[in-house]
Amino acid sequence: MRDQFAKEVTALAKENKELVLLSGDIGNRMFDNFKEVAPERFLNCGIAEANMISMSAGMALCGLRPIVYTITPFITIRCLEQIKIGLAYHNASVIFVGTGSGLSYSELGPTHHSLEDIAILKSIPDIRILAPCDKIELKYQLREALNLPGPTYIRIGKKGEPNLLSEESNLGIGKGNLLKNGEDILIIGVGPIISEGLKASKELESQGLNIAVSSLGSVNPIDFEFLEKMINLNFKTWITLEEHGRIGGFGSTLLEWLYEKSYLNKINLKRISVENKFIHKLGNQAYTRSQLGLDVKGIKKTILESVR
Repeated sequence: MRDQFAKEVTALAKENKELVLLSGDIGNRMFDNFKEVAPERFLNCGIAEANMISMSAGMALCGLRPIVYTITPFITIRCLEQIKIGLAYHNASVIFVGTGSGLSYSELGPTHHSLEDIAILKSIPDIRILAPCDKIELKYQLREALNLPGPTYIRIGKKGEPNLLSEESNLGIGKGNLLKNGEDILIIGVGPIISEGLKASKELESQGLNIAVSSLGSVNPIDFEFLEKMINLNFKTWITLEEHGRIGGFGSTLLEWLYEKSYLNKINLKRISVENKFIHKLGNQAYTRSQLGLDVKGIKKTILESVR
């Protein structure tokens, strides 16, 4: 996804002379093409992320369109006050992109895990929170965000994520997509982790389970029209899937909506996410997902338990 981001932001720089790219001392080679197109509009701000966010806010308030990029926990937790006051309070039109979201940098430990970014940013008014499932969705969300006022946060994976959507999908901000039809259970989530749910659903077909899989692409805004359509399909069980902590993430958001709409009497909701605790037993992303039940095996186990 990060390579697609670099490609797309370079294309956008050719079209929009107000676009400025700020990096927190990562991706310098990745942005070589951008620097050839607009060398004066690329700023390596170093490992001074709070300052970088404040710089972007000032640029936006002067009429520029900054896009800020670095590793997810460093662009969220490390500079939360600057996001709250510099961006959200002033409604500054800044796109800040967190790469390596969730457990993408799993082996580097909790300093590099981002399992609370959605929860924390959800509590701040007027920030769009996007979690594209693949590079196709990222492309369209980035283009749309550049033409919208106010701050937008995009959490992306690292590299090698499979494409789940196509150019014919319902693409953009706040657009839900049904990736696989089904009748018994609905897996619904955000981000690249959806690919694990899709694999699990296909493997469970041999056990007589007909499972639908959908991706929402963003937490704020949420495609409520799409959710209403899913309600009308009368799935008995919904399973939320996200590479994020249990508290305050996508699953919590959906649970709140179901409660407010009085749908909990007809929907059995299960959440697949990360328990509210630090991860001390480290390995690569695939290993940690397996330990936390976020891989195909773990998702299948949760689904089978929900139908017993």
